[in-house]
Amino acid sequence: VLDGALDARLQTLRGYPVVINKWASWCGPCRAELPVLGRVAVSTGKQVAYLGLNAEDPNRSGAERLLVQFPQSYPSYRDPKGKQAQQLGMGSVFPTTIFIDRRGRVAYLHQGPYDTEKALRADIARYLGVSS
Repeated sequence: VLDGALDARLQTLRGYPVVINKWASWCGPCRAELPVLGRVAVSTGKQVAYLGLNAEDPNRSGAERLLVQFPQSYPSYRDPKGKQAQQLGMGSVFPTTIFIDRRGRVAYLHQGPYDTEKALRADIARYLGVSS
């Protein structure tokens, strides 16, 4: 069972496909991936819910600065010790993205960054049945 705000948000999203991206401000590949996620989230946000999970960041200010630099249309939840990421089965790789189907089950786990919008869109279509 997840803690607090993230769990509450996932409960409200039951019945919708969800993409959760685990990231950290110290992670270079995460920084490179944020604009890709941002563009896809804006274009598919009416069909798919997006959530960020800022995991294992030593302090809040680094994450806040990164989100000012690369604003996202979806909320990011703080997970300073990585506990929620672990409960979601996201492992230790940064970034990691999981796809949760309409029934609330993990449909796919992608470790490493999405370098292109095309690759992310392909996985959204393949694992969540949403084409964009």
